Amino acid sequence: MVEPLMLPIAESKETISILAGMANRHGLIAGATGTGKTVTLRVLAEQFSRMGVPVFLADIKGDLSGLPLPGGENPKVRERVELLKLKNFTFEGYPVVFWDVLGEQGHPVRTTISEMGPLLLGRILNLNETQSSILTMAFKIADDNGLLLLDLKDLKAMIQFLGDNADRFRTQYGNISKASVGAIQRNLLTLDHERGGRFFGEPSLNIHDFIQTDGKGKGVINILAADQLMQSPKVYATMLLWMLSELFEQLPEVGDPEKPKLVFFFDEAHLLFEDIPKALEDKIEQVVRLIRSKGIGVYFVTQNPMDIPQEVLGQLGNRVQHALRAFTPNDQKAVRAAADTFRVNPKLKVAEVITELKVGEVLVSVLDPKGAPTPVERAFIHPPQSRLTPLSAEERSGIIQGSFLFGHYEKEVDRESAYEKLKVKAEQQQIETEKAAEEKIQEKEKPSEASKLIGAMAKSAAHAIGSQIGRQIIRRVLGSIFGSGRKK
Repeated sequence: MVEPLMLPIAESKETISILAGMANRHGLIAGATGTGKTVTLRVLAEQFSRMGVPVFLADIKGDLSGLPLPGGENPKVRERVELLKLKNFTFEGYPVVFWDVLGEQGHPVRTTISEMGPLLLGRILNLNETQSSILTMAFKIADDNGLLLLDLKDLKAMIQFLGDNADRFRTQYGNISKASVGAIQRNLLTLDHERGGRFFGEPSLNIHDFIQTDGKGKGVINILAADQLMQSPKVYATMLLWMLSELFEQLPEVGDPEKPKLVFFFDEAHLLFEDIPKALEDKIEQVVRLIRSKGIGVYFVTQNPMDIPQEVLGQLGNRVQHALRAFTPNDQKAVRAAADTFRVNPKLKVAEVITELKVGEVLVSVLDPKGAPTPVERAFIHPPQSRLTPLSAEERSGIIQGSFLFGHYEKEVDRESAYEKLKVKAEQQQIETEKAAEEKIQEKEKPSEASKLIGAMAKSAAHAIGSQIGRQIIRRVLGSIFGSGRKK
């Protein structure tokens, strides 16, 4: 019988490992700030990479960039190795690809407005229900008129077009509130000001570029630079949700693989669920429930398990709990609730232990070969093998430029889409409007039939002035007009 693949992550009375075949049953890393969640995330990422499983994670604080280089520079890591008596422990680096929405600390990450869709985009723009329905209408009208929505200027032009032609679209698509159009436009300006518009455009991210291994068979660790992105928390959370949705939609069913195709760490997961519309929460729950059949493991990283909705929390089989604080009655309630999420171990008073854990010390429960959670154990997380010190700007730049992806995402493409087509249409309408106005003016200035007759008579009279008879006729006409004439 072939032994199952194991990912050793912690030490108790014996080594605690996540079964690779159960790693796509998702997981949770929880604990208060400063208790070691980021180190745990790093250790799990390293172990998955060693097994040949690609990883995606967001670097919130900028302290995960040292993953490509071997560690050993931190004496506390060496102390932990000796304390846990880890045999065959080595310091080593891991294959890394850096990504960055702003394109400054990694390969640019982009998607198109159409790929993001109105539901997720409405979340980024913080739209209410009425405004979201207007946004959905804009997508529908764009589709019906063959207008591609690729970048932010396309969407701005489309919303402007919608507002300018509200009466025209009302019968077919419904009422279009000018106030809602104005609100969407203001939020788009805010998003653009916060540089969120950099996320939209082409070339769009090929999600399969996350699923790579190096020449030695290690899984590539994809690191998203998120220190600046976190200044717009909803953009950060929605962007990661979009990536997760793309994996769900694009990857084929694989059943229960020997190991995951990719492990996706969702750091600061509480941001995903703050003030979330019910429709979007249902979508997240569906994606988490079904994506494991695509071979994707999702690991949420947050301060408290209660940050995660129960429907999602119930699907997180592999759990690592760091210390929680219990200073207030609400804190104590949260601690008890967190303790209740574990399978009982008669030897542990979990609610008490959670508040006593030291940095790097955890409560762990993983799934057994039958998919059932093991009784919770108190343990120490393994130390990381990679460098804890962040990379210098030069080191990071060298890794980016040495990447197999370098040059592809750096070249932005701006093909003809809604903005260009609507601009041409607006220019044509302007020309037609000006032409119609000019014709109207010319029509007003055009001489009437009576004036034409008088003009012709005047010309004939002018030709006759040269003759004596003509001069007499003119004088008689003028005399009759002014009431004068020769006296007889």
